[in-house]
Amino acid sequence: MTYINMTHLNIPRIFILLIAVFVLNGCTNSTTIKSTRHVPLQQQTTAIPENQLLDVGVVTFDPGLDESDDDDAVLPEVRNAESYYLANQLRSAIQDSAAWGAVRVLPSTKPVTDVYVQGTILESTGESLKLAIAVSDTSGQPWYKKTYAAKASEYAYQRRKTLQRDPFSGLFNQIANDLLSYREKLDGDTAVKLRTISELRFARDFSPESFDQHIVENRKGRLEISRLPARNDPILARIQKIQMRDDLYVDTMQEYYDNFSLRMEEPYQVWRTESYNEVIAARELKRQGTGRILGGIAAVVVGIVAAGSSDGSARAAAAVAIGSGGLLVQSGIGKRAEAQMHVEALAELGQSLEAELEPQVIDLEDRTITLTGNVESQYQQWRDVLQKIYRAESGG
Repeated sequence: MTYINMTHLNIPRIFILLIAVFVLNGCTNSTTIKSTRHVPLQQQTTAIPENQLLDVGVVTFDPGLDESDDDDAVLPEVRNAESYYLANQLRSAIQDSAAWGAVRVLPSTKPVTDVYVQGTILESTGESLKLAIAVSDTSGQPWYKKTYAAKASEYAYQRRKTLQRDPFSGLFNQIANDLLSYREKLDGDTAVKLRTISELRFARDFSPESFDQHIVENRKGRLEISRLPARNDPILARIQKIQMRDDLYVDTMQEYYDNFSLRMEEPYQVWRTESYNEVIAARELKRQGTGRILGGIAAVVVGIVAAGSSDGSARAAAAVAIGSGGLLVQSGIGKRAEAQMHVEALAELGQSLEAELEPQVIDLEDRTITLTGNVESQYQQWRDVLQKIYRAESGG
């Protein structure tokens, strides 16, 4: 074998360093996280009076498809299903903190509730989960915005069956903990006021002519109570009965989200496990491919420089360097192609996770109605039905 004595050649040292760095970069092993720190869920330790218990609505997450880069292996089928599943996981964590009234997943912010939790999926693979969370209340007052991120490990998936715990449950616990911390800063009067605003908002939706002046927007666009209705207001009494029906329907929607999550659990965790392996493998192959391509280019450049030397052995070695560099480039391109195969495998895994909603049949006292479409569409149809019921009962 012929060796090149680099010190005798007129070769800039930067090229020698490039060869060493790129070739080593293409051959060294990657480092992955071997453990995941689990954040425990904090719970309310003192009883909260019933009239101060705030209801929470976790709006189905924005899939974040508009936020993803072209290089991201984002699967719309998976993301759309995750927007339901991850929102329901967060709902469970908030419910378990024992600091709230009813905690439900909502299709949008149209249903009236005391606190809204909205999220956007910024990143979701078997290895990483990143969510942007925004919390506001029924008056339109923002509470806070925060981005949460966590990484899982292969060990977490191996232990999931024995622990019965989601690999990213610590992230949901952290969000629930922050929400609880904010709630603890609110005094009882503020909580009662928020509940009253929610009640007046619902009443205004059904009878704006009667309740439009009870709540007004201030200069910041926040709702404020201008005056309270009489305790024995017959219109409010009828609307409160309508609201009870609406709450029952929203509870029915929650059953759908729970059932969907149960159906999704097994295939989704399989996808997560495979996604974890695919992401790790794809990143490693991409890293190796880049290192080999750049290392090969550097070797070719050094070979070309060496070919101009007057030393015959150096010229012969230059030919070897150029040939070896070409093989490195070709190998790197092959690694890139193999990485693309992993991305395509991810796409195939996500085809079975698209969410669908069956038509819903509801029996009323005088008729049967059928709601169709997605969850948000069905809820809007339900509100239209409630409007007709209210007008019929009020003689409108």
